[in-house]
Amino acid sequence: MKFGIVTFPGSNCDYDAYRAIVDSLGQDAIYLWHKDYDLAGADVVILPGGFSYGDYLRPGAIARFSPIMREVASHAKRGGPVLGICNGFQIACEAGLLPGALLRNESLQFVSAPVQLRVENNQTMFTSGYAHCQVLTLPVAHGDGRFTADSSTLAEIESAGQVVFRYAGADGEVGKHANPNGSSNDIAGIVNANGNVLGMMPHPERALDCLFGSDDGLPLFESILATVAA
Repeated sequence: MKFGIVTFPGSNCDYDAYRAIVDSLGQDAIYLWHKDYDLAGADVVILPGGFSYGDYLRPGAIARFSPIMREVASHAKRGGPVLGICNGFQIACEAGLLPGALLRNESLQFVSAPVQLRVENNQTMFTSGYAHCQVLTLPVAHGDGRFTADSSTLAEIESAGQVVFRYAGADGEVGKHANPNGSSNDIAGIVNANGNVLGMMPHPERALDCLFGSDDGLPLFESILATVAA
């Protein structure tokens, strides 16, 4: 299986994603430049974290117009897996691959810390390796991670099971105390209606070995591998 990792001007987690796929998952990975016009045979696309175009205008607002995003959108429309992490989540929302938007953190402060999140839906191609309501520890690093949507959209994605991860305490209880950015409904990650595009603010590619604090990100990549390889 081949993973394609898109690099935009300002991406800084593309190398982390590449090493996660090659070293921890044992799969092929290639970099896709934002000006490319094809996915070079990639089965899975990763939109990595970083600060595409320096977050000018707003995070992801310029990156959505990169030529490669037309190919990513076509791939997603065909049912191909797309994983947007942090800035990749912002880009996916700006490109219309996911509902909602990411706004400035409620505190107006950049947050870089390990957080806990609860698995709300383990019936997706990204989360089948987790247990329902399992509490994970993953790092976040963002200034614009507050997920928001209008009330009807929030109700729709909640009722459809599109909320995949929710910020929680170590005991699994959600609430303001565990929400690092003020996201609506404590949402940390969502999928699209077809379940093949995941956007999440925490970084699973930085939690693949207990030596670095957690290996809770590994089952996410293994879930993708198991689904696509089946």
